[in-house]
Amino acid sequence: MKSNEKIDNLQYENNLTQKGYNLIAGIDEVGRGPLAGPVCCACVIMPLDDIIEGVDDSKKISEKKREKLYDEIIAKAICYSVMFVDEKTIDEINILEATKLCMKNAIESMEIKPDIVLVDAVKGLDVTVPTLPIIHGDALSYNIAAASIIAKVTRDRLMISLAEKYPEYGFEKHKGYGTKAHIDAIKKYGVLDIHRKSFLGFLNEQH
Repeated sequence: MKSNEKIDNLQYENNLTQKGYNLIAGIDEVGRGPLAGPVCCACVIMPLDDIIEGVDDSKKISEKKREKLYDEIIAKAICYSVMFVDEKTIDEINILEATKLCMKNAIESMEIKPDIVLVDAVKGLDVTVPTLPIIHGDALSYNIAAASIIAKVTRDRLMISLAEKYPEYGFEKHKGYGTKAHIDAIKKYGVLDIHRKSFLGFLNEQH
């Protein structure tokens, strides 16, 4: 089963390589759903002749393993870029547009320009580089999976650092997502600057 998964994981990359694409990037975002903090996007070009075992959709990997894979990915990457779009911008333009902006910024800040970018699901990016949106791309593309790990680890580290500033909210545990503990903390301690105001409609439903 594992060998089949590896083949599937590289299927898009192998097809594009056969068509003459050499520098194939993957891009993914983390943090579309949380009530607090930014959305984070990572773009990465991984060498296809030195595959890292275990690279997969970041949601399927334990935190400990993600941290280990993150270090390996960063060390082996041909080029990578990580960008944030903050909660204020998310409130102003909505989370989908903020995600597109974050992806655009990550692609455009790559020091090595990719020949094509494999994108996890998102369509309509305003970039000059060719893109290929793939549904469930973080599970089907090695480069997108690597990008998802970079983005996830980077954003989680940011939220853990914010937990030190706002210890009552438990950001180190839920990373800003709408868990019961997080919602209870908002109701008890109030809304912070880092909260996405457009995501807090439930507060208006209180009687």
